[in-house]
Amino acid sequence: MKILVLGSGAGGGFPQWNCNCRLCAGQRQGELSARARTQSSIAVSADGESWVLLNASPDIGQQIRSHPQLHPRQGLRDTPIKAVVLMDAQIDHVTGLLGLREGPCIDLYATPCVFEDLTTGLPLLNVLQHYCGTRWHMLPVAGDQVSAEFEIEGFASLRFTALAIPGKAPPYSPHRREQMVGDNIALLIEDRRDGRRLFYSPGLAEVGNQELRWMSNADCLLVDGTFWEEDEMQRAGLSGKTATEMGHLPQSASAVRTGMVDVMRATTARRKVLIHINNSNPILDEGSPQRRVLEAHGIEVSYDGMEITL
Repeated sequence: MKILVLGSGAGGGFPQWNCNCRLCAGQRQGELSARARTQSSIAVSADGESWVLLNASPDIGQQIRSHPQLHPRQGLRDTPIKAVVLMDAQIDHVTGLLGLREGPCIDLYATPCVFEDLTTGLPLLNVLQHYCGTRWHMLPVAGDQVSAEFEIEGFASLRFTALAIPGKAPPYSPHRREQMVGDNIALLIEDRRDGRRLFYSPGLAEVGNQELRWMSNADCLLVDGTFWEEDEMQRAGLSGKTATEMGHLPQSASAVRTGMVDVMRATTARRKVLIHINNSNPILDEGSPQRRVLEAHGIEVSYDGMEITL
């Protein structure tokens, strides 16, 4: 299985266009060692030829242009992107669908909650019907159904499982204050040929026993790296909200819950990688003490263009 990180940043990317915080300003001015990042999305392939897009970032056009693996190869108009799977309906994960409107009809895999949000509060799918159109493949994660195995045509060697996880629905969703099953999913992707597995969850509000079991069954973790601390945004003066209120588990433990670093240490995955990194997170600075902590535990920080082969 081949994994291509198209974007590794959280909403707004890094540096964020309107942000003059220490990290964003330092990156622009060349005062710290930190890579620029577009908003998070990855692509997965069984053969390096055909790809499934996991989330559609607002930066999708730039990301495709920057990665030759996704360039057209045959005929006058072509794309090796054969399907899109959505983890949620957040703006930074779905508005890139509009950037795919010049292509063929989009085979879109999403839960009923996400489909509802994208046809009502943020009616992207209604708009796309006037361009390329979409074919909705329902991921039946709803109600009492917390997981669903599915296949994608043309990717017979890959087994996909959608898993309901704790998180937040978008601000425009009627479920924002009371989460419903299917608002947020993770993916467990298994290569049938060798049994190797990827666990992908760019947004993860909490890791309970069920989530830990899923993560423990993976060879590679590519998970929520949004915040380092619970009150990070408050300390930086960027927001009054905590990581919990924004639907993310920070890397550092607090008095009330375990952090993502400890969670990842408790698994046996060969590769442990953080993605969806907010512009406030000090791990963006490659010379920071926080990066040394991650390195000491064998935890990687994803970057745009990162390639992983399982």
